[in-house]
Amino acid sequence: MHVLVHGGAGGRPDEPEPRQAVLEDAAQTGSTTDSPVEAVETAVRHLEASPRFNAGVGSAVQSDGVIRTDAGIMTDDREVGAVCSMPGVEHAVTVARVVMTETPHVFVSGSHAVSLADAYGIGTDVDLWSDRTRERWDEVTPPSGGARSHLEWIRDRFGQTDPGGRNAGEDASESSGDVGAGRDDERQSDLDHDTVGAVAFDGEHLAAATSTGGRWLALAGRVGDVPQVGAGYYCCPSAAVSATGAGEDIARVTLSRRAARHVEDGFEAQTACDLAIEEFAEHTGSSAGVIALDSSGAIGSAFNSDEMQTAHAHGN
Repeated sequence: MHVLVHGGAGGRPDEPEPRQAVLEDAAQTGSTTDSPVEAVETAVRHLEASPRFNAGVGSAVQSDGVIRTDAGIMTDDREVGAVCSMPGVEHAVTVARVVMTETPHVFVSGSHAVSLADAYGIGTDVDLWSDRTRERWDEVTPPSGGARSHLEWIRDRFGQTDPGGRNAGEDASESSGDVGAGRDDERQSDLDHDTVGAVAFDGEHLAAATSTGGRWLALAGRVGDVPQVGAGYYCCPSAAVSATGAGEDIARVTLSRRAARHVEDGFEAQTACDLAIEEFAEHTGSSAGVIALDSSGAIGSAFNSDEMQTAHAHGN
């Protein structure tokens, strides 16, 4: 089993070595499983359990002070499961798999997704806060009003740094607001972009999965690219792909589907990833990363952010 995982495209992490060790463990654990779908679920669950990434425990906090998780999973026969906006759910990828295997649907959201998780014995009242997210949240003064006041409050804060550590069109040090003012780029970006993902290939079949806690200080209820088919993940008979980075822009250009299409057009996984990221940057001016496995077993990864840590394992 080939398994390739990523820990998000963003700024350079403060402690890259421990993060890399978690990624290596996730890939290795996934590579010992019996099927690609089990491999990507197992690998992503390992990353969701680590507070070093923005998925599961340690996820980003939305404007109302609630952590909500999203995930999507897909196989090469285009079976799909996705979930979003789940408070208190650590293993979003497993809930996504339940949607794929146990329901006639593709996407279940919010409290209904939480209820589905509970019905299948998946933990639903998990404390998703980590020391770093609690520390950051305690530094801000969130609004107490309704959606309009929340929107005004996050307007200069959401997406303050893109995965390369820059505002769109200006230096991050020039931005306003109590979040990020006087803060180095890495400190903000480590909360925004550490979405996790995995792709797997057993010599015959492919699967892909991506999981996230979203973007730091997004409007409550915001859903980004991760659970959207073709944006945060995609799988077809030619390739399995997982994406990470500036979520709104990834969704706008369906980044994962774009990379898979290049494989379908005859390119190997690495070239397909390179082309997809080049096109993404050209169309959006934002930063992202993508990993892929193709049906020949070739792997690929590309990013235009400061960093994107990955790990690859080849097991049974």
